[in-house]
Amino acid sequence: MIEKRLFLALVLVTFSLSAQIKGIVKDSLTGKPIPYVNIWVQNENIGSTSEENGTFFINTTEKGKKLIFSTLGYEKKIINASEASEVNLKLAAYLLNEVVISKSIGTKTVEIGKNKNEMYQAFDNGPKIDTKFFLYLPSYKKTKYLKQVSIYTDSRIENAIIKIHFYNVDSNGFPAEELMEKDFVVTVKKGTRINRFDLTAFNLKFPKKGLFVGFEKLMIENNKTEKTITDSNTNITQIQKTYFPFVLYNYVEREFLYTFSGGKWNRQTNQNENDSTGKMMINEPVITLILSN
Repeated sequence: MIEKRLFLALVLVTFSLSAQIKGIVKDSLTGKPIPYVNIWVQNENIGSTSEENGTFFINTTEKGKKLIFSTLGYEKKIINASEASEVNLKLAAYLLNEVVISKSIGTKTVEIGKNKNEMYQAFDNGPKIDTKFFLYLPSYKKTKYLKQVSIYTDSRIENAIIKIHFYNVDSNGFPAEELMEKDFVVTVKKGTRINRFDLTAFNLKFPKKGLFVGFEKLMIENNKTEKTITDSNTNITQIQKTYFPFVLYNYVEREFLYTFSGGKWNRQTNQNENDSTGKMMINEPVITLILSN
């Protein structure tokens, strides 16, 4: 039996209130608030999420910074942080091609994405989207539908909320447009557990160029815990904020890693010129898929 060990490294995030921007995100047509919008300081690893009522808070390091607002179903918007008290997003226009729609029968299933040697580690990935790549295999032709996605999480609160993303692959190998037209927002329970979510209602097919599955931590009040810490040397007291859930990772060998941060995709590869394999060790989120016919 393979021994599986669980490490938990709690990385607490502390925010300064000195440069905090607050505002609200609304639908440009209806005026209704838009929840769970992804908000980034451009080109920085500083992010936030709009609350269920559309309000948000985000910290900037300098004056004159730009903020990026994005969520499925709406056009991305980039504005000056000083103009973010009310942000209106336009609905995205989709060009629909004529397609023949077929539905999953579900009589045959296969699970993909499991690793033989697994060492689980949980840590705070911060305000970014980490992904796992699933290569398309010819055998998937017989089980081409996405039936279920599972993700391994550790949470110290009940009903923590995250987004799960499903991306096509572009010509350069980067995550491209999403398979869904609306955000897939899910809730996970307290504790360390594998969470399984049904995808059959979306009728998603496995792309032949491969598939990126990523998770997005939502920096919202519902996911937050706070703890007051006093430095024994300086006697300075700070409030440390932690956002749950943590997603568990495997330390595995891969050729690349794609992370969404600062409003853009970042690709990490092996920079060792003496390594002919091109592979490196990375922390990859524990995500699996069940395919069906």
